[in-house]
Amino acid sequence: MHFPYLDIIIRSVAVYFFMTIALRIFGKKELSQLNTADIILILLISNSVQNAMVGPDTSLVGGLVAALVLFVINFVIKKLTHHYKTLGNLLLDKPEILIHDGKLDFKALSKLDISDEELKEAMRQHGVEFFKNVKLAMLEIDGTISIISEDQNKLKQTHYKRKHNHKNLQKF
Repeated sequence: MHFPYLDIIIRSVAVYFFMTIALRIFGKKELSQLNTADIILILLISNSVQNAMVGPDTSLVGGLVAALVLFVINFVIKKLTHHYKTLGNLLLDKPEILIHDGKLDFKALSKLDISDEELKEAMRQHGVEFFKNVKLAMLEIDGTISIISEDQNKLKQTHYKRKHNHKNLQKF
């Protein structure tokens, strides 16, 4: 017996994995703070892959099956990446060290396309004036820059969310 929605399930799983791989290649950090171009990109991608998931089935049930499959596979992937670190390392970004004991990691800054001015802005928002006063600066997986200063008496938590660089928009 043929299950009528098996095709939608298989297509939805394929699209989910394609999108996961594409975001891994093109950088999830780029989507951590959405601007107009990113929203347009997401809308166009969702529209372009919709037919790939449901095929000729435009029924309400077909759309709900596709959505349910996406929710279930996302839930399963999160559970698997939590239990299997190798899979998590493959699919998830890791925090990156930008400054350690006042020394900038120019290789990491260049790879992540973080400018000197952007790093200084993050430091100012954390109440730190000089690079030498930064004990540790990290680009977190959600796109924020965390800074721990040398002065333990002035520890405070602030959030600096990366702004998109015009160069990054050219990737799309």
